[in-house]
Amino acid sequence: MQRWTLDLDTLDWQASAEAQAACVALLNGELAAVPTETVYGLAADATNSVACAKIFEAKGRPQFNPLISHVASAEAAIEYGVFDERARKLADAFWPGPLTLVVPKRPSSPISELASAGLDSVALRVPDGPVMRFLSEKTGRPLAAPSANRSGKISPTRADDVIADLGSSISFIIDTGPCAVGIESTIVGLTDETPRLLRPGGLPREDIEEVLGEKLSGAPANMRADAPSAPGMLSSHYAPDAAMILNAREASSADALLSFGPDQIPGAEQAFAEFNLSPSGDLVEAAANLFQAMRILDSSGANAIRVQFIPNFGLGEAINDRLRRAAAPRS
Repeated sequence: MQRWTLDLDTLDWQASAEAQAACVALLNGELAAVPTETVYGLAADATNSVACAKIFEAKGRPQFNPLISHVASAEAAIEYGVFDERARKLADAFWPGPLTLVVPKRPSSPISELASAGLDSVALRVPDGPVMRFLSEKTGRPLAAPSANRSGKISPTRADDVIADLGSSISFIIDTGPCAVGIESTIVGLTDETPRLLRPGGLPREDIEEVLGEKLSGAPANMRADAPSAPGMLSSHYAPDAAMILNAREASSADALLSFGPDQIPGAEQAFAEFNLSPSGDLVEAAANLFQAMRILDSSGANAIRVQFIPNFGLGEAINDRLRRAAAPRS
């Protein structure tokens, strides 16, 4: 594995030997860990079934769980999916950015059936992170890129997190430092007349509903557990090794504490370890810190991680979604 530390303020980074080598590696069917504004992604050529199979193998990910394909622009996305007026409005408003659209897959789309999990839909995103966009544009390929971690575990927001989980499975890791958003993209399904919030994420529901002019529904009631329509929908996901206790009203000397805001819960000063997601109560800051905080507390040796109440609006909806899945019973 080669680690390339990249300064995005360097004007000629796209012309570097490392950037060119990363493109060649992807076109040769290899895996690379690539930063986005949300989390680090495990990238492969989405049109190459063998390369996509390597993603599932490296992550230990079930093959019924579809992958998001990252592209350089909305114009490129339209080559792979059918965009109605709603999809175009959202793409215009929020791309590049932390929004994934699940739309009908074009019959002519070269995206691998493995990447789309055999569904007649495809998940597409134009990331705000410039490295992933550049690699897609330079290779001329959509890049399948789930989070670069073992399936079901805590998502990576730093290069060292990726190396700890998947270092032996990747050819390249491109290190641009911590991810700014720190939580995966919001996923909106637009495959029928009802727009659906399939996964809360780095773009708040309220912003999407304002552009659409209507409320988002949830996932279809008849969706099978072994056939999710988008990534991140499995009941147990983003899980640390330690047990998670949500909405804790008091701390414990045996447990770590994931706190939020300026007000401490009783016993906080005696907690085994503590990480405050945002001492000022800022949900944007809390989202950016969430996964790194979980990794730090998980490595503390505490019996469990107690989580203080976090409001469920704005990015709080995505934070609470990740925490519920992290606390869910594990198979």
